[in-house]
Amino acid sequence: MNAAGRRRARRSRKPLQHALHQVLAGGLVHRFERNKHGRDLVVGDIHGHFNKLQQQLDELGFNPARGDRLFSVGDLVDRGPDCDQLLDWLARPWFFPVQGNHEDMAIRWPNGHMPLGNYMQNGGAWNIGNPPELQREIAECLGVLPVAIELETDAGLVGIVHADCPADFWSDFVAVLGDERVSKNMRTAVIDAAQWSRERIDTGDTSTVSGVRAVVVGHTPHRQMQVLGNVHFIDTFGWRDGAFTLLDAATLQPV
Repeated sequence: MNAAGRRRARRSRKPLQHALHQVLAGGLVHRFERNKHGRDLVVGDIHGHFNKLQQQLDELGFNPARGDRLFSVGDLVDRGPDCDQLLDWLARPWFFPVQGNHEDMAIRWPNGHMPLGNYMQNGGAWNIGNPPELQREIAECLGVLPVAIELETDAGLVGIVHADCPADFWSDFVAVLGDERVSKNMRTAVIDAAQWSRERIDTGDTSTVSGVRAVVVGHTPHRQMQVLGNVHFIDTFGWRDGAFTLLDAATLQPV
């Protein structure tokens, strides 16, 4: 391992501890009480453009010191120039992401469960070039992130998941994630759909997910935020030539 790799491996210990603290508290579903002090914002897919995201947050006056929190629909890495900032962002106590399909790829890579060509095509070169020890620590940090987040607001519960809620009732979705009696095959199928599915957006399905005020997702990019039923699609090419959508969880409006 070169000197840069050793430095990155040492830096990774802190975010791993932070992530493990989260998973002990929440498992595959993390729940957050209403924010009584600041704003709760939800950002679309980041894909390694952390500097651009920070610039937008600064322009909006985002201030964790007064209680502002940032939630993420996942896909934190791949494609962008700032992927090496991942572990630093995971260590920030006000930043709460779910796992996206690109996190899934990074989790599978060190164990030989992700084909090299596929990973390269999806922007994984930054991680493929990392020292093996760092690849494993990245996988561990991402592996303990939740698949779904439940966020209380004054107007009701908001669910956050990467691609879609693959159930008519939000409670059924989170029950599968949290019930140890559910078979491994069923849980795997539900997680795959939550992280990879484009069925709702491809078919224009306007049905609502019952039991939740709104579901906020990313995964499928559009030039503007799309809303189908009560599902809000907020990947607006912030990682390419667009701007990040930062959705106010209380109002469900971009800020």
